[in-house]
Amino acid sequence: MISFIWFLIIGGILGWLAGVILGKDVPGGIIGNIIAGIVGSWIGSMVLGNWGWKVSDFYVFPALIGAIVLIFIVSMILKTMRKAT
Repeated sequence: MISFIWFLIIGGILGWLAGVILGKDVPGGIIGNIIAGIVGSWIGSMVLGNWGWKVSDFYVFPALIGAIVLIFIVSMILKTMRKAT
């Protein structure tokens, strides 16, 4: 149970940090940060592999890069959807 809580906390921190780096807010607040961090971690590890520091099942650098890419893509999609309406 504790490892799952750490998983959520680290995912949230990575999602928040990616949003800060890009200067964009993640839709959904804290839940959006957690989702962006976890999904970004998965994307980053699939594309970049597992390297660097490991914190609670996350390899920090690939996870952060994956979260940055994910937030950038989501923000671009939301931006085009707002222009379409």
